[in-house]
Amino acid sequence: MDCSEGGVVIDVETPRDGASEGSGDGVFFNPTMELNRDITVAVLRAYREREPRATSYLDAMAASGIRGVRAAADGFEVTCCDTARDSVDLAEKNFARNDLAGRVEHRDVNALMHEEPFDIVDIDPFGTPMPFVDSAFSSTRNLVCVTATDTAPLCGAHLNSGTRKYSAVPRNTDYHPEMGLRTLVSALVRTAARYDVAARPICSHVSRHYVRTYLELDHRATAADSLLEELGFIHHCEDCLHRDREYGWYPESVPASCPACESNRVVTAGPIWLGPVADSEFTESVRQNLSADMGTVSRADRLLSTVATELDTPTHYDQHRLCKQWGVPANAMDDFLSDLRAAGYDASNAQYSGTAFKTTASVAEIRAAAAPEPDA
Repeated sequence: MDCSEGGVVIDVETPRDGASEGSGDGVFFNPTMELNRDITVAVLRAYREREPRATSYLDAMAASGIRGVRAAADGFEVTCCDTARDSVDLAEKNFARNDLAGRVEHRDVNALMHEEPFDIVDIDPFGTPMPFVDSAFSSTRNLVCVTATDTAPLCGAHLNSGTRKYSAVPRNTDYHPEMGLRTLVSALVRTAARYDVAARPICSHVSRHYVRTYLELDHRATAADSLLEELGFIHHCEDCLHRDREYGWYPESVPASCPACESNRVVTAGPIWLGPVADSEFTESVRQNLSADMGTVSRADRLLSTVATELDTPTHYDQHRLCKQWGVPANAMDDFLSDLRAAGYDASNAQYSGTAFKTTASVAEIRAAAAPEPDA
């Protein structure tokens, strides 16, 4: 069937009825990833303004070729790669249908990346991206774009799987979407550092189904060393929701009890990324590079606006979760954040949900400054 997206028209195939994502006969195409692809195109446009010499783009998992076709329509020198013959044939057909130049390789993408450097590499697999990132960081010049769809291992819901794949201990906390993002970025930063490459996230976003991050590369060992200093641990109390951060490769001491409520239900996650997950100025540039031909432009604009303005604190809170914990009703989010700011704390919305927020206040300080009065 035909699909129109972002100003191009392609032939796509979807799984048979009852088949799950990534399975079934034919070449898989996921329409729910349009937001991901729209933001990708906006990132490519913004990055071209930042680094005009970055012109070659590798779509490492071509499938229908939709990402590559859209990048080519925006003027990039595109190579698509896939191990499935059907995918290669369909991607070639879709380049031709849109009268666009694009090379399609039928081979293992890891071998391709070892043999040929690209300015920008986009890794968007079904599941974990980790089997592909060594090759990407060892050869890519400027920007590596990464999607991970195995959100349960990343956020700690499948703890052993997450630990195996990402060489970290994620924890399934009430801020689990951010835990997943920071676990992924930690693994990517550490992988890049093995090749004396600093991979700094300049834009990142999370959905219910995936984590997406864009990492700008600096090919200096000293820069890689500097990024490693932004890894560390979160000590989280499962009772009162207090949390502390600790920088370093290993925790100096794992708390036996919570310093706020003395509960012994404290869990430690790490090493995760504790630094910023986005560059505010670049993310705002991405937002300005959205265009009206994008089907998700309104959603993407709202999401990127939040990403660009949210605080850099390494965890967020959920207002409804806190209010339930305290036995008080939740008031309007704008009023809640205004009360925090009026009390002298920084506070912002966070991308992870409509009730997610970030602040420099502790849980106790949030309650004192912003908790509504209980119903009479």
